[in-house]
Amino acid sequence: MANHSESGSKISRGQDSAASNDANQLDSAGQAILKLLHKAAGVAEANSRQALETEQKLSAQLGAAKERIADLEAEVQLYRGKAERAGEWLSTISTEIEDRLINDPEESSDYKAGR
Repeated sequence: MANHSESGSKISRGQDSAASNDANQLDSAGQAILKLLHKAAGVAEANSRQALETEQKLSAQLGAAKERIADLEAEVQLYRGKAERAGEWLSTISTEIEDRLINDPEESSDYKAGR
């Protein structure tokens, strides 16, 4: 019976050793998974920060572009107004030329003679 007791003790120690080895492997695997999760979270956070910075830069560029567009639109309106006024003056001058030189040339020659 002593032999049977020693054999049972070896099996028990072997099972304890195997269980301890399994627990160590589980702990190692759990720690490795946690490290990977932390690393992935760090990468995700860095990507998020970079995306936010990019969004802020693009938003600022968009704001500047909108301001420039507004400035250009105001400038276009200014030049449109000037072009309309110049067109009105050209029409007035054209009408004056027609009236004085083409439609009534005698009055024009009297004007030239100083009469």
